[in-house]
Amino acid sequence: MGIVDGKIAIVTGSGRGVGRGEAMELAAQGAKVVVCDPGPSSKGEGSDERPADETVEIIRDRGGEAVATYEDISSWDAAARAIQVAIDTYGALDVVVNNAGILRDASITKMTEDEWDSVISVHLKGTFNMTHHACVYWSAESKEGRPRRAAIVNTVSSAGLQGNAGQANYGAAKAGIAALTVITALEGARYGVRANAVAPGGATRMVNEAMPNIPIREANEVPDNTYERLNPGNSAPMVAWLASDESLLVSGQVFRAVGNEVAHYLGWHLGPTATNQVKGEPAKWDPTRIGSALAKNVFGLQPGGLQLGGR
Repeated sequence: MGIVDGKIAIVTGSGRGVGRGEAMELAAQGAKVVVCDPGPSSKGEGSDERPADETVEIIRDRGGEAVATYEDISSWDAAARAIQVAIDTYGALDVVVNNAGILRDASITKMTEDEWDSVISVHLKGTFNMTHHACVYWSAESKEGRPRRAAIVNTVSSAGLQGNAGQANYGAAKAGIAALTVITALEGARYGVRANAVAPGGATRMVNEAMPNIPIREANEVPDNTYERLNPGNSAPMVAWLASDESLLVSGQVFRAVGNEVAHYLGWHLGPTATNQVKGEPAKWDPTRIGSALAKNVFGLQPGGLQLGGR
């Protein structure tokens, strides 16, 4: 018996890296897993069925249940087919882990339209595609009196939540996924769907592309129950917990799971506020007064600290 025993899960981008570790962990914890990965390069080029097949083979060799699908989830129809594979193969769907992603790093001045569009398409649109088709299924099940304790676990990154130069496309996509996670949680609650997100870490192909000095490491290369900080499988236990009924009270949250640490991201929130009043009454701002008001009330600076014109 595992923490997700009997659940049916699909994990996108699970032919390698973090996704493979997540698929392995879910299977080890009792889930039946659909491994979804068309096997492109880290830039999204080409296709190769072998990575997904290898993940399925690893899971089966360890006594788990898994099948492969090679759909490109950046396509609306392909994402629908991927969801249907889980339903047709195992009779239902309980968990969607959105992990598929590519990298095409460049500075804003050098980034091409294709580099922007391709990364947004796989990360943000792909996550929405899978979310949409899964939620359509779960909503219909709920209306038919068969509600499921469903969970979506999305993949985000510090590049989106904290920023990283050279990754405007990737960072914007990941920040968008964080917002999509919160909105999915708000909408999905009425038909039994929770949504959370995890920012993982590990020596994956994408990390190696950005930092070539870090060699690629696969989750299955690390012996079971052995800790390695750069193991791409380190975030998988958190994903399994969020997919399980043990986290039923957790939704709309974003976490960082790197190495042996789990941290809770606190999103955009209102901080110190400057309020404009004239003779004690609310008043429209004079733009020449905003700088000194922010300096005093928001940034804690001396009066005039944000002024360049001597006002």
